[in-house]
Amino acid sequence: MKVIICGAGQVGWQIARHLSGERNDVTVVDSNPELVRRASETLDVQGVTGFASYPDVLDRAGARDADMIIAATHSDEVNMVTCQVAHSVFSVPRKIARLRAQNYLDAIYSDLYRRDHLPIDVVISPEREVAEAAMQRLAAPAAFDTESFFDGRAQLLGIVLDEDCPVLNTPLRQLNELFMSLRAIVVGVRRQGRLFAPDPGDQLFAGDQIYIFAHAEDVNRALGIFGKSTKKQERVVIIGGGNVGLAVARALETRADRVRAKVIERNRARAEYAADNLERTIVLNGDGMDIDLLMEAAVDRADAVLVVTDDDKTNMLVSVRAKSLGCPMAIALINDPTLVPLMADLDIDAYINPRATTVSSILRHIRHGRVRAIYSIGDAEAEVIEAQVLGTSPLAGRLVRDIEFPEGVLVGAVMKGDKVMKPTGDLRIDEGDAIAIFAMAKDVPEVERLLQVSVDFF
Repeated sequence: MKVIICGAGQVGWQIARHLSGERNDVTVVDSNPELVRRASETLDVQGVTGFASYPDVLDRAGARDADMIIAATHSDEVNMVTCQVAHSVFSVPRKIARLRAQNYLDAIYSDLYRRDHLPIDVVISPEREVAEAAMQRLAAPAAFDTESFFDGRAQLLGIVLDEDCPVLNTPLRQLNELFMSLRAIVVGVRRQGRLFAPDPGDQLFAGDQIYIFAHAEDVNRALGIFGKSTKKQERVVIIGGGNVGLAVARALETRADRVRAKVIERNRARAEYAADNLERTIVLNGDGMDIDLLMEAAVDRADAVLVVTDDDKTNMLVSVRAKSLGCPMAIALINDPTLVPLMADLDIDAYINPRATTVSSILRHIRHGRVRAIYSIGDAEAEVIEAQVLGTSPLAGRLVRDIEFPEGVLVGAVMKGDKVMKPTGDLRIDEGDAIAIFAMAKDVPEVERLLQVSVDFF
């Protein structure tokens, strides 16, 4: 498949890294020659320097025979015009655009993106993706990472094992025997900075970060087995009243189980805007680093603080301060992945990486067809892929134990009809089933071959 990626920033670079690693013909376009040079020297991609919306630049990038264009520059307007030029001049079949401004995303203006207006096939909103990720973190306070699969019937949970975890030093095989009715499986372990798919004989140790794939009804039980509490969130303080903070506050207001939220926003005009657009949420104007303001917001009695300003270091410092004042849980928005290793040392419970959420969303639409969901783990180290099993797939009609998966691949669950099932060795995978697979990055091409969902297949 021939793909043009416009924008060589963090998101564009990661998408190029994924697709070039899967033997696609990838060209990266950016007006910054340094970013183009970095991409072409570190990845197996071609680079073109220039403005992505210019027809001659797209022509040099090979738009005449491209299968897809992904517009992920820092400008919404450039992304929109790029898709229009790709459609009108070069007839590129599939166009994906990242749009940040919420004014472009209002449902009442959805007709804007029809093929006879602005021909964008898929619109990705980083702010909405991040707000959804924040809601999932709040729903699972014991987890540092979480994502839903099978239409909400299953969840991926990332948790850190403490010294008092009751199942330390127990082989995973034995855990499955002890809790046979538990519909959950450990699919990934990060130990001393290295992520891997565990074998049945592997044990878990204090300090391990593990990823559990669990049936939604068994999430609380699974967390309890690994020594985690499942306290309900009733009071939340949100630091940052921008698009993300406002979206989370709105979502909390609509939840059936009443959650009391307060928002702190430094910019007065933005604080007034947030207050006008929220019904039950209290909005305070001031600096989230101010101890007196945090105490006025009752952060010491809150169940969680969500820090989503546009500055990583501010988010980290406010999280630390809120924890020091007695808040039991802090979630921080972190754009720079090199800061993530500091989270544990600073006692920050969970983080949200906008790049990872956006990359996951774009990948889901790139691998369209039978792929239903994709979640990128860590710094693009692994993926969890949810897909429907085709009749042509080597998986169809075989028992799990008889399938030769690569070493870095584990099945998280299989859904037959609307029933989510634990992947035991004697479970038969049939055509039409949905399957969730954890795969290390290097094994993703083989997983796509097994699922027969490579874009080339379509």
